[in-house]
Amino acid sequence: MQTVRETDNLYRLTRLGVFNCFLVRENDELTLVDTNLPGSADAILQAARSLGYPIARIALTHAHFDHIGSLDALTGVLPDAKLIAGTREARLLRGDLSLDAGESGKPLFGFRHVHSQVHTLVNDGDQLGSLRVVACPGHTPGHIAFLDCRDNSLLAGDSFMTQKGVMAAGTLDLLFPMPAIFSWNNELSARSAARLAAIEPSRLAVGHGKTVESPAAQMERAAEIAIRQHPGARNR
Repeated sequence: MQTVRETDNLYRLTRLGVFNCFLVRENDELTLVDTNLPGSADAILQAARSLGYPIARIALTHAHFDHIGSLDALTGVLPDAKLIAGTREARLLRGDLSLDAGESGKPLFGFRHVHSQVHTLVNDGDQLGSLRVVACPGHTPGHIAFLDCRDNSLLAGDSFMTQKGVMAAGTLDLLFPMPAIFSWNNELSARSAARLAAIEPSRLAVGHGKTVESPAAQMERAAEIAIRQHPGARNR
C-alpha cells in the first residue's frame, strides 16, 4: 500500500493503484476515512504507526465493499476506536438493503454485511473534530463526504472519481463507464455532485484516483455534465 502525504493533516493510502482510504491527523490522533479492500488492515496500521499517532476514529463515506473491506479486521485490533457512519448508510452495514419511502434507484449491490458496531451516527452538518459531514446521496442511498474545515479539503468518497479526469458519480462515459455502473441513483448523484462543487474545496480527495488541487472548476464542469445527462436532477 502506497502512502502519499497530501497536506500536513491528510494522507492518502492507495492499494493496487486504484483503491484509496485516508488518514486525517487531529492533533495527536488520527481519523481513518474508509478502510479499503479486505486484507488492508495491516498496511493501514503500519501507515498509522509510521506517522506516530493512534487511530482514534474510523469514519465511513459509504458501505461498498471496497470502502469497508477491512473494517472488521481493524475494529478487532482497535477496540477503542470509534466507528462513525451516516445514519442512512448504517443500515447497509447491517445487511439491510431495504429502501425508504420515496427512495428509488438500481438494485443495490456491492455491499457486505459487517459485524462491527457503529458508535456514532452522523447526518449532514455534524462535526467530527475538524471534519464536517456533507450529505451527498446518489452513489449509495446514504453516501456522505467529509470537509476538513481547517483547509477546505474535501474527502468525497465515490461522489467523484479522478482516474480519467474529474468525473461525477452517475456520469456515463463509454470509455470509462464505472461512475455510472456503480452508482445507485444517477440523477441524485448528479445533484449531489453540484452540491459538493458549490463548496469550492481547496482539494478533492476521492476513493478512486489521485487527489486534485484547486478542483472547483473541474468539479463544476463534471457536475454540469452529469446534470445534462440526467436533467431531472435540476428538479429534485
